[in-house]
Amino acid sequence: MRFLLGLILILVLAAGGAWLVAGRMAAPGIQITKPEKFVGASTEVEVAVESPDGQLSDLQIAFEQNDKQVPLFSLAAPGSAKTKQDGQRVIVTAVIDKQTVPSLQSGSARISVRSGRKVLYGLRTRDAAVTRDVQVRLERPRAAVVSTHHYVNHGGAEMVVYRVTPDDVESGVVVGNVEYPGYRAAGATVDGVNIADPALRIAYFALLYDQDLNTPMRVYARDPAGNTARADFEHRVFPKPFKKSQIPVDDKFLDRVVPAILEGTTDIKPEGDTLARFLAINGELRRKNADKIASFAAQTAPEMLWRGVVFHTFKNNAVESAFADQRTYFYKGKEVDKQVHLGFDLASLSNAPVLAANRGKVLFADELGIYGNCVIIDHGMGIQSLYAHLSSIDVQPGQMVEKERTLGRSGMTGLAGGDHLHFTMLLHGRMVNPVEWWDPHWIEDRILRKLKAAGGV
Repeated sequence: MRFLLGLILILVLAAGGAWLVAGRMAAPGIQITKPEKFVGASTEVEVAVESPDGQLSDLQIAFEQNDKQVPLFSLAAPGSAKTKQDGQRVIVTAVIDKQTVPSLQSGSARISVRSGRKVLYGLRTRDAAVTRDVQVRLERPRAAVVSTHHYVNHGGAEMVVYRVTPDDVESGVVVGNVEYPGYRAAGATVDGVNIADPALRIAYFALLYDQDLNTPMRVYARDPAGNTARADFEHRVFPKPFKKSQIPVDDKFLDRVVPAILEGTTDIKPEGDTLARFLAINGELRRKNADKIASFAAQTAPEMLWRGVVFHTFKNNAVESAFADQRTYFYKGKEVDKQVHLGFDLASLSNAPVLAANRGKVLFADELGIYGNCVIIDHGMGIQSLYAHLSSIDVQPGQMVEKERTLGRSGMTGLAGGDHLHFTMLLHGRMVNPVEWWDPHWIEDRILRKLKAAGGV
């Protein structure tokens, strides 16, 4: 009898110990990855649940609003939700809309997730629960264009003035698949103009040189819940012929530019002879440089920094190459490469002063691959200017410069065949034809006229 009682006591202690051990084993890890804060008219819910053995005994996802709970998914009744096993994680994707949640309405709500896993051969179940408070927004934003006469040159820029509500809506112009964000019109600085309407926005946009003339354009609006609106605007597109040129390169040129450029960059490490490394510079490095230039668009000021009716015109400079010049490169009489030159090459005297096209903030002043010594100035609202191949730089990032302030001296650094300035305008990081910005009539008609009308002038 004593032996039996001892055995029973051992078994009870073992069971109790196992129970305690099972209680300390990991519960499922739950993460609500979507949505973060808002639910719109149709919103994807994504839940990731991780279990050490990849197995779950229970998983329930529900939407709660006004003391009513609507199931979105369960292991027993998955409905229209989709599941995916990713190692030890189960990922569930469901949708919140009027079909899955008929009672859905604007206001506060909550997404709740419960999950469980059997542990220690099913001795216990370890449970976990996570909730996320969200805000439901079912009303679509509103957008309406107020400016008139939008004329777009191929490769060039334009501006539209529009009204959008509510205030926190993200908006702008989309051309094809390229989005150009809008800014509060109150940030536009023009003499005699005061745009007080908080709903007014302005957006600069472009028809890029490599986009079709019939590329669709419209104003877009998108709220944090994913609800969208659009507003079409009348516009005319004008074709512009782009030049084609042949660029001969020889060993003297290659021996000068290739080692110097590669010494100043870690973006590429090409192998092979000098020609092979030049082709890597002209192609791969050119693309990487373009990506870096485009990244500065995120640093643009939300207000207009430039002043006056025209950008500096570089009148005393000879144009050696124009915008979107389609170049074919030849080496020893054989075609070796093709690239598009997205700027103006302007030459005057060697080591000539390079002047700021207009007032703005220096974002970049350093060596930049094929562009050599390079300066990028932000003029606000997505408009920037670039100055390349400089022999020296006289400004620093973060510095405000006025129009025609000396930025440095012209030179032949980077992929330059001789002393000149490579100049281009950037619109949200994309290169556009600078000629328009040198034309006071274009500035007046495309920009100032619309701002004055918006301000009631």
